[in-house]
Amino acid sequence: MIFYLQFAGNPTNYKILTCRRKIFPRMQSEEKDAFPFVEDSFSRFPSQSNIYGLCQAGEQELLAATLKGKVVCFRYQELQQKIRPVAKEVQFTYIPVDAEIVSIDAFNKSAPNRGLVVGITFIKDSGDKATPFLNIYCDYEPGSEFNLESIAQSCLNLELQFTPFQLYHTEVHCEGGGRETVFLLSGHDQKIHLYKENASLHQFEEQPVERLFPELQKLPSNVLWLDMLSLPGGRRFSTYGCQNGCVGLALVDQSKPEVLQSWQVLQDSPISTVLLFSLNSDSPSTAAEVKVCRPSPYLHPNAPLTGFNESRCEEMGSYNLLVTSTIETAIVYRDIQEHGMSHPEFLLESDQWDAVLCALVVDLDFDGQKEVLIGTYGQELLCYKFQEQSHSGSERRFQMVWRRSFKSPVLSITYLDLTGDGLKELAILTLKGLHIMQHSLSSTADLVLQRLSRRLSIMTPGSELSSGHDSQDKADTVRAPESTCQPPPPP
Repeated sequence: MIFYLQFAGNPTNYKILTCRRKIFPRMQSEEKDAFPFVEDSFSRFPSQSNIYGLCQAGEQELLAATLKGKVVCFRYQELQQKIRPVAKEVQFTYIPVDAEIVSIDAFNKSAPNRGLVVGITFIKDSGDKATPFLNIYCDYEPGSEFNLESIAQSCLNLELQFTPFQLYHTEVHCEGGGRETVFLLSGHDQKIHLYKENASLHQFEEQPVERLFPELQKLPSNVLWLDMLSLPGGRRFSTYGCQNGCVGLALVDQSKPEVLQSWQVLQDSPISTVLLFSLNSDSPSTAAEVKVCRPSPYLHPNAPLTGFNESRCEEMGSYNLLVTSTIETAIVYRDIQEHGMSHPEFLLESDQWDAVLCALVVDLDFDGQKEVLIGTYGQELLCYKFQEQSHSGSERRFQMVWRRSFKSPVLSITYLDLTGDGLKELAILTLKGLHIMQHSLSSTADLVLQRLSRRLSIMTPGSELSSGHDSQDKADTVRAPESTCQPPPPP
């Protein structure tokens, strides 16, 4: 438990942080040194945001929504021959000045269609009545499909009959083999609402969710977080976390659509985040890094065992489910394609800094294996890595490798290439504003040179590495971003 102290005449958090230090020791020096980022910029917002208030818009832009109805676009642009961060308010139409924004999301339309789509939910307070709305912004004029200023003026305004929560987008299979991206919106009516584009009318319409998402019917409680992951063979994993602590997971055949298998567990507190992920990153991997697994009855319920080979297993990989809640320890359910939700692993100490508000799974150290990031109301960002335990030397588990303190609660985190140099930045939304963290260019450049040198040794005739016996050295040749060899000018 965290005790909050307030002293007359001292409105700052100094005494609060002092109290925290007595309960939970601050980072040791080695943990501080392990933090792989340097802060490049901080943008303070006029009012606070929430856990649904940050999204990526296009390739190199972020949209952050504040509770007072303001939407800020964050990007890097060249000013005076230097790349500098710029935070600019975007005037989205049909959002009243007294509105309170609940959630925001954006996506690029699936090919062959073109255009950026932005969705914003808000509640308009009319004094005696609060009315919720969903605004969907999309510009169909040729040449303006990705112009954010033009998109903000092209609005479809939908009045809602429920209080909105998370606004989420995902890609679905269409008739004829095409793909389309849709909005899913959870609400306090214990339902998920589907919004799909009507191409002939140039607008989005609500459609019955069971047509495309049969797993999202008859939900046990209000859904606070939703996530989906497409699998080879036209299947997907869908998961949701509820206000009553229920976590649902389903394996779905998208072509029918049909639920092939489903699982549920009940925890003791509201679920703040659910995330589906594979430990292997998108970087090229060697055979030593890919888990060899047996045929799964969940992923292939009707398929014969003949014809199943390791290459197919490498394509599908091993999938996991991260679950965080407001009180309990964060959990990773391992190998859900084989075990469902019967193999939980607890992320130790993740419950020591108040409620967990957000999470992200990305490869931060360029080793081909993703790390788990957790943001807490207790102003801490935690990083866990799947590795061998130091005392056992054999068993592999998730261990905390570093943590970073902030001056306000961590609401949302995302990882994208804002500068366009091929090296991604970590964007962290807190109660007071937006932090942009960049990889250390010197250490990243050293890593690139090390990997290139090792790759050159592999390609050299007669080298021990070329014999193929040293799988660990081969595993270290995961490609790092090429652009780090030529870092951009400092901001």
